[in-house]
Order: sequence, then structure tokens, then C-alpha cells
Amino acid sequence: MAGSSGGGSSGGKKRARIEIIPLIDVIFFLLATFVLFTLSLNKSQGLRVNLPESETGEPRDPAGTATITVTEEGTLAWDKDPVTLDEFLTRLKTFHIEHPDDARILINGDAEATFASAIYVFDEVRKAGIQKVLIETKVKPPASTS
Repeated sequence: MAGSSGGGSSGGKKRARIEIIPLIDVIFFLLATFVLFTLSLNKSQGLRVNLPESETGEPRDPAGTATITVTEEGTLAWDKDPVTLDEFLTRLKTFHIEHPDDARILINGDAEATFASAIYVFDEVRKAGIQKVLIETKVKPPASTS
């Protein structure tokens, strides 16, 4: 008889068996899916930089937002593309023309970048007529009270 345990009689009581290998496969699949899903929840459009910490940060919706990155060296990037100052100003004007009412800019600055670089970006965004400017930070862990 196919599937019999071998040595015993085929008329005995059958015992249920749990196969652990397929169960492990399913658990790893669910774990990988969860990790990939959580990584895509708050996807930044800018370059990876060491963000400054803030206790009062709020969640943001990245849809319809252009991300301007200020690196530690003071260079700029539009979304993930490094740009010169002239390219930055051109893209800023084009973005405002394409989104006249709902243009939003996210400044993604490195914690070690000079304050003057971030203010330059902020100032140029406001000069272009865009009023919705966000500054990206990472959430600072709450201070433990002992």
C-alpha cells in the first residue's frame, strides 16, 4: 500500500503526520514578504543621507513631492539625480509650472551638511513660488526617564 509505514499490518489505525519542511518554507515566505512590504512603506525619493533627528516629526505622503537632497559635501540632488545649481533652479521652475497649486518640495539634508546649504535650497524653493516645503528627519527615540 502506498504511504504505509512498512513493518506493520495495513489494517491498523493511521496516525496523522505534520510535515515541518513545507511549514518552514511558508514561514520564510511570509517573513520575506513582510520585510519587503515594510521597506516600501516610507520610501524616500532622495539619496541616502544621515538625516537629523527630531522628536516632533510627522508622517508624510511622498506622492507628488520632489525630493531635494543636500549632501554632507554641500552638493545637491533632485530625487536621486545629482544636479548642478543651474539644473536645480531649472528643475525647480519646471516642477512649479507642472504643479501650480499642489507643488511640494521635501528637503532631505544630511545631518552634517552646512546650514547655509539647506537655507539656500529653502530660499530658492520659496523664490520659485512653492509654499509647501517639508524637511525630512528621522524620529528621535524618546529619552528614558530613570
